[in-house]
Amino acid sequence: MITFAGMSHLTAPLDVRERVAIDAEVLNGVLVRAKKTFGAATIINTCNRLELYLPGIHEPDAALSFLSTELDVDDELMRRYFNVAYGADAVRHLYAVASGIDSMVVGETEVLGQVRSAFSSTVAAGADNAMLSRLFHTAIRTGRRARNETGIGERSVSVSSIAAQQARDLFPDLARASVLVVGAGEAGRLAAEAIVAYGAERVVVTNRTLERAQALADALGGTALPFGRAVEALRTADIVIAASGSPDALFEDAAVADAVSHRDGHPLLIIDIGVPRDFHSTVRDVPGVSYYDLDDLSDIAARNTEARASEIAAVQAIVDEETSRFAEWWSQLQIVPTISAITDRAEELRRSELAKTMRRLKLSDDERAHVEELTDVMTRALVRQLLHAPISTLRERGDQEAYLHTARALFRLDEPVEDA
Repeated sequence: MITFAGMSHLTAPLDVRERVAIDAEVLNGVLVRAKKTFGAATIINTCNRLELYLPGIHEPDAALSFLSTELDVDDELMRRYFNVAYGADAVRHLYAVASGIDSMVVGETEVLGQVRSAFSSTVAAGADNAMLSRLFHTAIRTGRRARNETGIGERSVSVSSIAAQQARDLFPDLARASVLVVGAGEAGRLAAEAIVAYGAERVVVTNRTLERAQALADALGGTALPFGRAVEALRTADIVIAASGSPDALFEDAAVADAVSHRDGHPLLIIDIGVPRDFHSTVRDVPGVSYYDLDDLSDIAARNTEARASEIAAVQAIVDEETSRFAEWWSQLQIVPTISAITDRAEELRRSELAKTMRRLKLSDDERAHVEELTDVMTRALVRQLLHAPISTLRERGDQEAYLHTARALFRLDEPVEDA
């Protein structure tokens, strides 16, 4: 039915997640190659997870080897940090992701949009099929139900918002702080909006595309800065929130150390939520720098999880219900061809035997028409009654795979029909 292969913050540390992050500019090509290999594929690629979903059942080595080649990482890393799941387990996992209960920040608002975006990328690459379409549309429905029917999304938080919360915890008087936001994408925007909501008044936004930085700065009442001056801005910023989405680190330790040397002893707080990170982790060794990356935000994330613990069970019940619905849809999808084959075979035999019987009867044309009408109605009803019990059993039994196999054998559906 479905094969899943993936890793997340739950299975791999940040330095591993960085190594397997797929740059947005190459994702389309990866999906195209996945389609050629597996027939169809969807990839969820976020700061905290990389997950591959495939229609059908594929050996673990096939899925992991494909990812290993595409990501240019060794097989040992794949086996150590990636999980593989099938069928209902794979479906249940995706529904939990979409519902926000598998996130580092439980109940976060961003992940449902990321699931939707992942399937949009699949469609754009021509790597979708009916199975994946059904899977992801129902995942989005499940995520919406979780937020509408439980309190999991109340006082919505995200990775970006807990980055801002970390900044507030470490720099309580945000009104006096100068904040540099690196990156004007969704993560940067959400972090900037959150820190302004916490009281920051002086916000500078820098981005590789100045127009996007200017648009975000205008929305926040801040200032846009050309990307080439970002290192220079470290000299005056009190807080840096980095979320550029760059495939490589943007700030070298030496450049940061030089900027700190011009700060007259004032400390610099860096919160780096980029994956890959915008700063090297070794920047925390630079005197005067306090550095936090995604893994360092786990304490705040844990407090959020505790606050929402009572809602997780309610969401899990929705996830389980929707998983059962998907499994039922899949079972019915498998049953329909067999039921159609049984009814077609029966109808073919009924018509054949009726025709032979009518040929044997010595009747006038008027009598023939009347008798044929009566026997047609009678034989249709007889066939319908005879098939009612076996077809009902096929639809109702949970162990349908065994019943399907038996039904096809009993009715000889995979053998040619003998000539009447």
